[in-house]
Amino acid sequence: MPAVELSREHLAEGELEVLGRMPWSSNGTFLACVDGDGVQAVVVYKPRRGERPLWDFPQGSLCAREVAAYVLSEALGWSIVPETVLRDGPLGIGSVQRFIEHDPEEHYFTLLETHEDVFRKFAVFDVLANNADRKAGHCLRAQSDGHVWGIDHGLTFHPHDKLRTVIWDFAGDDLDAELLDAVERVATDDCLREQLAALLSPMEVDALTDRARQLLRTKRLPEPEPGYHSVPWPLV
Repeated sequence: MPAVELSREHLAEGELEVLGRMPWSSNGTFLACVDGDGVQAVVVYKPRRGERPLWDFPQGSLCAREVAAYVLSEALGWSIVPETVLRDGPLGIGSVQRFIEHDPEEHYFTLLETHEDVFRKFAVFDVLANNADRKAGHCLRAQSDGHVWGIDHGLTFHPHDKLRTVIWDFAGDDLDAELLDAVERVATDDCLREQLAALLSPMEVDALTDRARQLLRTKRLPEPEPGYHSVPWPLV
């Protein structure tokens, strides 16, 4: 099926058909097709009922966190997360995200040298989202236009520090004015808080604001916490 970009309305309202389960996922993840007004596109569907229970994240909340990551990406203006919606489907409520055609041999470690500015934004995004699982393979370069996208954001927005990422190459770097302006929007955007309130708990929304304010105070990216397992496994 050729790559087609549907609007978020089509993602939310088009007919959703499951094509098959995607292997190597710890949670139920399905390749699916959305048909909206006769236009079809491939998507990734993660139903709530397929989420594996975790001790530190509320059960059934990961699909909403996928959508919250998209909302944050849009608020920053960086287009890190592909279009994502929360909707009903053949296996119940879940997140539906535009599928990115990519070379599976490419990932953060192979792309870093030529995409440093992009991944510096990823680093800021992951601090704000408190991403607990940024693997190298969660960074995809689209075959259509070369844009680098981030995927798999179910383990995000925990109210306590959970940052685990492979993107530590910019640790301790100062944030430039462009990055700080984007972070300030997150810290002060009441509309963003309203959008996130439908997806996260009040404590989680407040924690995001606190992380944004902390970045504005320090004006630099954090470094790994001593004694904390600050990188995910596997790395890719």
